[in-house]
Amino acid sequence: MANADTAASADMARAARRERLFTRINKASGWLDALGFSWLVPLLKIAAGDSPKEQMGELKRVLIIPLIGIAAFLLAWGILAPQVQTSLGAVPGPAQVWAQTVNLWEDHVREREKAADFYQRQDERNAKLEAAGKTDKVKWRAYTGKPTYIDQIGTSLITVGLGFLIATAIAVPLGIASGLSRTFNGAINPLIQIFKPVSPLAWLPIVTMIISATYVDPWEWLTKSLLISAVTVTLCSMWPTLINTALGVASVDKDLMNVGRVLQLPTWKTVTKLVLPSSLPLIFTGLRLSLGVGWMVLIAAEMLAQNPGLGKFVWDEFQNGSSQSLAKIMVAVFTIGIIGFALDRLMFALQRAFTFSANR
Repeated sequence: MANADTAASADMARAARRERLFTRINKASGWLDALGFSWLVPLLKIAAGDSPKEQMGELKRVLIIPLIGIAAFLLAWGILAPQVQTSLGAVPGPAQVWAQTVNLWEDHVREREKAADFYQRQDERNAKLEAAGKTDKVKWRAYTGKPTYIDQIGTSLITVGLGFLIATAIAVPLGIASGLSRTFNGAINPLIQIFKPVSPLAWLPIVTMIISATYVDPWEWLTKSLLISAVTVTLCSMWPTLINTALGVASVDKDLMNVGRVLQLPTWKTVTKLVLPSSLPLIFTGLRLSLGVGWMVLIAAEMLAQNPGLGKFVWDEFQNGSSQSLAKIMVAVFTIGIIGFALDRLMFALQRAFTFSANR
Protein backbone atom coordinates (compact mmCIF):
# COMPACT_ATOMS: atom_id res chain seq x y z
CA MET A 1 0.00 0.00 0.00
CA ALA A 2 2.81 2.39 0.89
CA ASN A 3 4.58 1.61 -2.39
CA ALA A 4 1.39 2.35 -4.34
CA ASP A 5 0.97 5.69 -2.55
CA THR A 6 4.60 6.58 -3.26
CA ALA A 7 4.21 5.72 -6.96
CA ALA A 8 1.00 7.75 -7.17
CA SER A 9 2.70 10.74 -5.52
CA ALA A 10 5.62 10.48 -7.93
CA ASP A 11 3.24 10.35 -10.91
CA MET A 12 1.39 13.41 -9.65
CA ALA A 13 4.67 15.29 -9.16
CA ARG A 14 5.78 14.40 -12.71
CA ALA A 15 2.43 15.49 -14.10
CA ALA A 16 2.65 18.80 -12.23
CA ARG A 17 6.19 19.42 -13.51
CA ARG A 18 5.10 18.60 -17.04
CA GLU A 19 2.12 20.95 -16.73
CA ARG A 20 4.39 23.78 -15.52
CA LEU A 21 6.79 23.13 -18.38
CA PHE A 22 4.02 23.26 -20.96
CA THR A 23 2.71 26.48 -19.41
CA ARG A 24 6.14 28.07 -19.80
CA ILE A 25 6.41 26.87 -23.40
CA ASN A 26 2.98 28.32 -24.21
CA LYS A 27 3.93 31.64 -22.63
CA ALA A 28 7.18 31.73 -24.61
CA SER A 29 5.47 30.75 -27.87
CA GLY A 30 4.18 34.28 -28.50
CA TRP A 31 7.66 35.80 -28.15
CA LEU A 32 9.24 33.04 -30.26
CA ASP A 33 6.67 33.71 -32.97
CA ALA A 34 7.33 37.46 -32.80
CA LEU A 35 11.07 36.89 -33.21
CA GLY A 36 10.61 34.41 -36.09
CA PHE A 37 11.38 31.26 -34.09
CA SER A 38 7.88 29.76 -33.99
CA TRP A 39 9.31 26.47 -35.29
CA LEU A 40 10.97 25.95 -31.89
CA VAL A 41 7.62 25.59 -30.12
CA PRO A 42 6.65 22.12 -31.48
CA LEU A 43 10.23 20.92 -30.97
CA LEU A 44 10.15 22.08 -27.34
CA LYS A 45 6.81 20.40 -26.79
CA ILE A 46 8.10 17.14 -28.23
CA ALA A 47 11.17 17.40 -25.99
CA ALA A 48 8.87 18.04 -23.02
CA GLY A 49 7.04 14.78 -23.65
CA ASP A 50 4.14 15.75 -25.89
CA SER A 51 3.02 13.38 -28.61
CA PRO A 52 5.27 13.78 -31.69
CA LYS A 53 2.31 12.88 -33.90
CA GLU A 54 0.30 15.83 -32.59
CA GLN A 55 3.15 18.30 -33.07
CA MET A 56 4.28 17.10 -36.50
CA GLY A 57 1.45 18.94 -38.23
CA GLU A 58 2.50 22.24 -36.69
CA LEU A 59 6.20 21.49 -37.28
CA LYS A 60 5.42 20.74 -40.91
CA ARG A 61 3.62 24.07 -41.31
CA VAL A 62 6.21 26.33 -39.63
CA LEU A 63 9.48 24.55 -40.51
CA ILE A 64 9.35 21.73 -43.05
CA ILE A 65 7.28 23.49 -45.73
CA PRO A 66 9.37 26.71 -45.55
CA LEU A 67 12.56 24.63 -45.79
CA ILE A 68 11.16 22.84 -48.85
CA GLY A 69 10.42 26.23 -50.42
CA ILE A 70 13.96 27.46 -49.73
CA ALA A 71 15.44 24.22 -51.09
CA ALA A 72 13.35 24.52 -54.27
CA PHE A 73 14.51 28.11 -54.73
CA LEU A 74 18.17 27.16 -54.27
CA LEU A 75 17.79 24.25 -56.71
CA ALA A 76 16.16 26.43 -59.38
CA TRP A 77 18.78 29.13 -58.80
CA GLY A 78 21.66 26.65 -59.12
CA ILE A 79 20.25 25.23 -62.37
CA LEU A 80 19.22 28.46 -64.09
CA ALA A 81 22.02 30.84 -62.98
CA PRO A 82 24.84 29.37 -65.16
CA GLN A 83 22.64 29.71 -68.23
CA VAL A 84 22.46 33.52 -67.91
CA GLN A 85 25.55 35.25 -69.24
CA THR A 86 26.37 38.86 -68.33
CA SER A 87 29.24 41.22 -69.07
CA LEU A 88 30.89 39.86 -65.90
CA GLY A 89 30.32 36.21 -66.82
CA ALA A 90 27.60 33.79 -65.79
CA VAL A 91 25.25 34.69 -62.95
CA PRO A 92 26.78 33.13 -59.81
CA GLY A 93 24.97 30.22 -58.21
CA PRO A 94 24.52 29.43 -54.51
CA ALA A 95 27.99 27.88 -54.20
CA GLN A 96 29.77 30.96 -55.59
CA VAL A 97 27.73 33.33 -53.44
CA TRP A 98 28.47 31.28 -50.33
CA ALA A 99 32.19 31.27 -51.22
CA GLN A 100 32.16 35.08 -51.41
CA THR A 101 30.30 35.24 -48.09
CA VAL A 102 33.12 33.25 -46.50
CA ASN A 103 35.73 35.46 -48.22
CA LEU A 104 34.11 38.64 -46.92
CA TRP A 105 34.09 37.25 -43.38
CA GLU A 106 37.74 36.18 -43.67
CA ASP A 107 38.63 39.66 -44.94
CA HIS A 108 36.94 41.12 -41.85
CA VAL A 109 38.89 38.78 -39.54
CA ARG A 110 42.19 39.65 -41.24
CA GLU A 111 41.47 43.37 -40.99
CA ARG A 112 40.66 43.06 -37.27
CA GLU A 113 43.94 41.19 -36.77
CA LYS A 114 45.81 43.99 -38.55
CA ALA A 115 44.11 46.53 -36.28
CA ALA A 116 45.00 44.52 -33.17
CA ASP A 117 48.64 44.28 -34.32
CA PHE A 118 48.73 48.03 -35.03
CA TYR A 119 47.47 48.92 -31.55
CA GLN A 120 49.83 46.42 -29.93
CA ARG A 121 52.85 47.93 -31.71
CA GLN A 122 51.64 51.42 -30.80
CA ASP A 123 51.29 50.46 -27.12
CA GLU A 124 54.76 48.90 -27.06
CA ARG A 125 56.33 51.93 -28.75
CA ASN A 126 54.65 54.38 -26.40
CA ALA A 127 55.57 52.27 -23.38
CA LYS A 128 59.23 52.41 -24.41
CA LEU A 129 59.05 56.18 -24.89
CA GLU A 130 57.45 56.65 -21.46
CA ALA A 131 60.10 54.41 -19.87
CA ALA A 132 62.81 56.53 -21.49
CA GLY A 133 61.16 59.70 -20.17
CA LYS A 134 60.17 60.93 -23.64
CA THR A 135 56.48 61.40 -22.90
CA ASP A 136 56.32 64.37 -25.28
CA LYS A 137 56.88 61.98 -28.19
CA VAL A 138 54.05 59.63 -27.19
CA LYS A 139 51.37 59.58 -29.89
CA TRP A 140 48.05 57.77 -30.05
CA ARG A 141 46.60 57.20 -33.49
CA ALA A 142 43.44 55.42 -34.60
CA TYR A 143 43.74 52.55 -37.05
CA THR A 144 42.79 53.80 -40.51
CA GLY A 145 42.39 50.54 -42.40
CA LYS A 146 39.64 50.05 -44.94
CA PRO A 147 36.12 49.33 -43.63
CA THR A 148 35.20 45.67 -43.96
CA TYR A 149 31.86 44.28 -45.08
CA ILE A 150 30.84 43.79 -41.43
CA ASP A 151 31.81 47.41 -40.69
CA GLN A 152 29.65 48.55 -43.60
CA ILE A 153 26.69 46.59 -42.23
CA GLY A 154 27.19 48.37 -38.90
CA THR A 155 27.31 51.77 -40.63
CA SER A 156 24.05 51.03 -42.46
CA LEU A 157 22.34 49.99 -39.22
CA ILE A 158 23.50 53.17 -37.47
CA THR A 159 22.30 55.29 -40.41
CA VAL A 160 18.86 53.71 -40.65
CA GLY A 161 18.52 53.83 -36.86
CA LEU A 162 19.28 57.56 -36.80
CA GLY A 163 16.91 58.27 -39.68
CA PHE A 164 14.18 56.15 -38.09
CA LEU A 165 14.52 57.93 -34.73
CA ILE A 166 14.27 61.35 -36.41
CA ALA A 167 11.25 60.19 -38.42
CA THR A 168 9.55 58.86 -35.29
CA ALA A 169 10.23 62.07 -33.34
CA ILE A 170 8.58 64.08 -36.12
CA ALA A 171 5.80 61.75 -37.24
CA VAL A 172 4.31 60.66 -33.89
CA PRO A 173 3.61 64.20 -32.52
CA LEU A 174 2.27 65.33 -35.91
CA GLY A 175 0.12 62.21 -36.12
CA ILE A 176 -1.30 62.78 -32.63
CA ALA A 177 -2.12 66.40 -33.46
CA SER A 178 -3.66 65.34 -36.76
CA GLY A 179 -5.80 62.69 -35.08
CA LEU A 180 -7.01 65.04 -32.34
CA SER A 181 -7.74 68.05 -34.54
CA ARG A 182 -9.75 67.94 -37.76
CA THR A 183 -8.51 71.41 -38.63
CA PHE A 184 -4.86 70.39 -38.29
CA ASN A 185 -5.56 67.17 -40.22
CA GLY A 186 -7.15 69.16 -43.03
CA ALA A 187 -4.12 71.44 -43.19
CA ILE A 188 -1.48 68.70 -43.17
CA ASN A 189 -3.19 66.04 -45.28
CA PRO A 190 -2.47 67.68 -48.67
CA LEU A 191 1.22 67.92 -47.77
CA ILE A 192 1.29 64.24 -46.82
CA GLN A 193 -0.29 63.24 -50.12
CA ILE A 194 2.17 65.40 -52.07
CA PHE A 195 5.41 64.37 -50.34
CA LYS A 196 4.63 60.71 -49.55
CA PRO A 197 5.28 59.39 -53.10
CA VAL A 198 8.53 61.35 -53.62
CA SER A 199 11.50 59.09 -54.39
CA PRO A 200 14.71 59.24 -52.31
CA LEU A 201 16.55 60.02 -55.54
CA ALA A 202 14.61 63.30 -55.72
CA TRP A 203 15.17 64.18 -52.06
CA LEU A 204 18.89 63.41 -52.07
CA PRO A 205 20.18 66.44 -54.07
CA ILE A 206 18.11 68.84 -51.95
CA VAL A 207 19.22 67.23 -48.69
CA THR A 208 22.85 67.19 -49.86
CA MET A 209 22.88 70.90 -50.68
CA ILE A 210 21.14 71.94 -47.45
CA ILE A 211 23.35 69.83 -45.18
CA SER A 212 26.52 70.87 -47.04
CA ALA A 213 25.57 74.52 -46.49
CA THR A 214 24.46 74.26 -42.84
CA TYR A 215 26.53 71.41 -41.40
CA VAL A 216 29.87 73.12 -41.91
CA ASP A 217 31.81 71.68 -38.96
CA PRO A 218 30.82 67.98 -38.81
CA TRP A 219 31.34 65.89 -35.69
CA GLU A 220 33.75 63.00 -35.98
CA TRP A 221 31.07 60.40 -35.25
CA LEU A 222 28.49 62.03 -37.56
CA THR A 223 29.93 62.56 -41.00
CA LYS A 224 28.13 64.54 -43.68
CA SER A 225 27.50 61.46 -45.83
CA LEU A 226 25.94 59.62 -42.88
CA LEU A 227 23.72 62.57 -41.98
CA ILE A 228 22.63 63.04 -45.61
CA SER A 229 21.65 59.37 -45.84
CA ALA A 230 19.85 59.48 -42.48
CA VAL A 231 17.84 62.60 -43.34
CA THR A 232 16.88 61.08 -46.70
CA VAL A 233 15.68 57.99 -44.85
CA THR A 234 13.67 60.25 -42.53
CA LEU A 235 11.95 62.10 -45.38
CA CYS A 236 10.94 58.87 -47.12
CA SER A 237 10.00 56.73 -44.10
CA MET A 238 8.05 59.06 -41.80
CA TRP A 239 4.74 58.91 -43.68
CA PRO A 240 3.48 55.44 -42.65
CA THR A 241 4.03 56.32 -38.97
CA LEU A 242 2.34 59.71 -39.36
CA ILE A 243 -0.70 58.26 -41.17
CA ASN A 244 -1.14 55.28 -38.83
CA THR A 245 -0.69 57.45 -35.72
CA ALA A 246 -3.36 59.87 -36.96
CA LEU A 247 -5.69 56.96 -37.75
CA GLY A 248 -5.08 55.34 -34.35
CA VAL A 249 -5.71 58.57 -32.45
CA ALA A 250 -8.84 59.35 -34.48
CA SER A 251 -10.13 55.82 -33.74
CA VAL A 252 -9.95 56.18 -29.94
CA ASP A 253 -13.32 55.43 -28.33
CA LYS A 254 -15.30 58.67 -28.12
CA ASP A 255 -16.72 57.64 -24.74
CA LEU A 256 -13.17 57.39 -23.43
CA MET A 257 -12.42 60.90 -24.67
CA ASN A 258 -15.66 62.17 -23.08
CA VAL A 259 -14.56 60.72 -19.74
CA GLY A 260 -11.35 62.73 -20.05
CA ARG A 261 -13.36 65.89 -20.66
CA VAL A 262 -15.64 65.18 -17.69
CA LEU A 263 -12.59 64.70 -15.46
CA GLN A 264 -11.12 67.89 -16.96
CA LEU A 265 -7.82 66.20 -17.70
CA PRO A 266 -5.16 68.51 -19.16
CA THR A 267 -4.14 67.86 -22.76
CA TRP A 268 -0.85 66.20 -21.79
CA LYS A 269 -2.58 63.71 -19.49
CA THR A 270 -5.30 63.06 -22.07
CA VAL A 271 -2.65 62.17 -24.63
CA THR A 272 -0.48 60.03 -22.32
CA LYS A 273 -3.22 58.32 -20.30
CA LEU A 274 -6.00 57.88 -22.88
CA VAL A 275 -4.87 58.49 -26.45
CA LEU A 276 -1.49 56.77 -26.63
CA PRO A 277 -2.42 53.48 -24.87
CA SER A 278 -5.44 53.06 -27.14
CA SER A 279 -3.64 53.92 -30.37
CA LEU A 280 -0.34 52.08 -29.75
CA PRO A 281 -1.20 49.03 -31.92
CA LEU A 282 -1.71 51.22 -35.00
CA ILE A 283 1.30 53.38 -34.11
CA PHE A 284 3.52 50.30 -33.98
CA THR A 285 2.09 49.12 -37.30
CA GLY A 286 3.18 52.45 -38.75
CA LEU A 287 6.60 52.14 -37.12
CA ARG A 288 7.10 48.68 -38.63
CA LEU A 289 6.16 49.98 -42.07
CA SER A 290 8.39 53.04 -41.66
CA LEU A 291 11.39 50.95 -40.63
CA GLY A 292 10.90 48.68 -43.64
CA VAL A 293 10.66 51.65 -46.00
CA GLY A 294 13.67 53.29 -44.36
CA TRP A 295 15.83 50.18 -44.73
CA MET A 296 14.83 49.91 -48.40
CA VAL A 297 15.48 53.60 -49.08
CA LEU A 298 18.81 53.53 -47.27
CA ILE A 299 20.60 51.51 -49.95
CA ALA A 300 19.81 54.03 -52.70
CA ALA A 301 20.69 56.93 -50.40
CA GLU A 302 24.07 55.42 -49.49
CA MET A 303 24.87 54.75 -53.14
CA LEU A 304 24.58 58.40 -54.07
CA ALA A 305 25.74 59.98 -50.80
CA GLN A 306 28.76 57.62 -50.68
CA ASN A 307 28.04 56.80 -47.06
CA PRO A 308 30.31 53.80 -46.28
CA GLY A 309 27.50 51.30 -45.78
CA LEU A 310 25.89 48.50 -47.75
CA GLY A 311 24.71 50.84 -50.49
CA LYS A 312 28.25 52.06 -51.15
CA PHE A 313 29.47 48.44 -51.06
CA VAL A 314 27.00 47.49 -53.81
CA TRP A 315 27.93 50.56 -55.87
CA ASP A 316 31.68 49.98 -55.50
CA GLU A 317 31.36 46.34 -56.55
CA PHE A 318 29.24 47.35 -59.55
CA GLN A 319 31.91 49.88 -60.55
CA ASN A 320 34.70 47.39 -59.88
CA GLY A 321 33.47 44.98 -62.53
CA SER A 322 35.61 42.01 -61.46
CA SER A 323 34.57 38.39 -61.91
CA GLN A 324 33.67 38.23 -58.22
CA SER A 325 31.65 41.46 -58.08
CA LEU A 326 28.30 39.97 -59.06
CA ALA A 327 28.57 37.29 -56.37
CA LYS A 328 29.44 39.93 -53.76
CA ILE A 329 26.47 42.06 -54.82
CA MET A 330 24.22 39.02 -54.37
CA VAL A 331 25.70 38.52 -50.89
CA ALA A 332 24.67 42.11 -50.14
CA VAL A 333 21.17 41.44 -51.51
CA PHE A 334 20.67 38.51 -49.15
CA THR A 335 22.19 40.48 -46.27
CA ILE A 336 19.77 43.36 -46.87
CA GLY A 337 16.82 40.96 -46.98
CA ILE A 338 17.81 39.06 -43.83
CA ILE A 339 18.48 42.23 -41.84
CA GLY A 340 15.17 43.71 -43.03
CA PHE A 341 13.36 40.61 -41.80
CA ALA A 342 15.20 40.76 -38.46
CA LEU A 343 14.32 44.46 -37.99
CA ASP A 344 10.65 43.74 -38.67
CA ARG A 345 10.64 40.88 -36.15
CA LEU A 346 12.31 43.15 -33.60
CA MET A 347 9.63 45.81 -34.05
CA PHE A 348 6.91 43.17 -33.77
CA ALA A 349 8.45 41.95 -30.51
CA LEU A 350 8.44 45.54 -29.19
CA GLN A 351 4.82 45.87 -30.28
CA ARG A 352 3.93 42.79 -28.22
CA ALA A 353 5.83 44.16 -25.24
CA PHE A 354 4.13 47.56 -25.22
CA THR A 355 0.63 46.76 -26.51
CA PHE A 356 0.08 43.39 -24.81
CA SER A 357 -1.39 42.15 -28.04
CA ALA A 358 -0.44 39.27 -30.28
CA ASN A 359 -2.27 40.79 -33.23
CA ARG A 360 -0.20 41.99 -36.16
